[in-house]
Amino acid sequence: MKEHLVLIPGIDGTGKLFYRQIPGLEQRFTVTAIRLRDEATTMDDLVAQVHDEVTRVAADGGRVSILGESFGGALTLSYAVAHPERIERLVILNSFAHFGSPARLWLGYHLLRATPWGMMRIIRQLNAHRMHSPQTEHYEIKRFHELMRASTRAGYLSRMRMLRDYDIRGQLASIVSPVLFLAADRDTLIPSVEQARLMSERTPAATMRILEGHGHSCLIAPDLDLAAIVDDWISRS
Repeated sequence: MKEHLVLIPGIDGTGKLFYRQIPGLEQRFTVTAIRLRDEATTMDDLVAQVHDEVTRVAADGGRVSILGESFGGALTLSYAVAHPERIERLVILNSFAHFGSPARLWLGYHLLRATPWGMMRIIRQLNAHRMHSPQTEHYEIKRFHELMRASTRAGYLSRMRMLRDYDIRGQLASIVSPVLFLAADRDTLIPSVEQARLMSERTPAATMRILEGHGHSCLIAPDLDLAAIVDDWISRS
């Protein structure tokens, strides 16, 4: 029987950006992608949502693997601290143990509040060269913009508020399950490589891999194959 893999999305909360990766991952895993609740107000609320999903997919009380991207990586780590008994292994992509720039977070939050939501598509288009891997095809970026229509302002703002108090650095040593930290070296949104090094140094059973030539939104890049990366990691460990 296949192992369960739960996918936790970034701050968009939709789970839709895993579309290129799911077919490959399904060769090894039974895959479930979560849509985060926009009405959640705390990280504990989202931890409870993840636990509900884990309990649903592994009703026998068994362990699952979880892959979290960006904000979803922060949530994944929080879940692993709260429910270590349900974790088989973790994959953390372009994420962080704390958000190291509160001023940038504050500015982003208030800009998002003030910007008409209909303008977000244009803003994403203007920032595409900074966010995506350079090799990502134009039609994939166009699809990205279409999928992001499912995100909401309320969800973004709620999750940004959660990051104000998020700091799990002191709890990483309690995560004893195997963890693979993946970090894009062209990530201009967060210092993914720096954060991955910090987290891997503090997590007992950690492995780190740099994704060379990739930006923050690398899930839709044509040469990123998470299934192959995870298979290689599992076989080596």
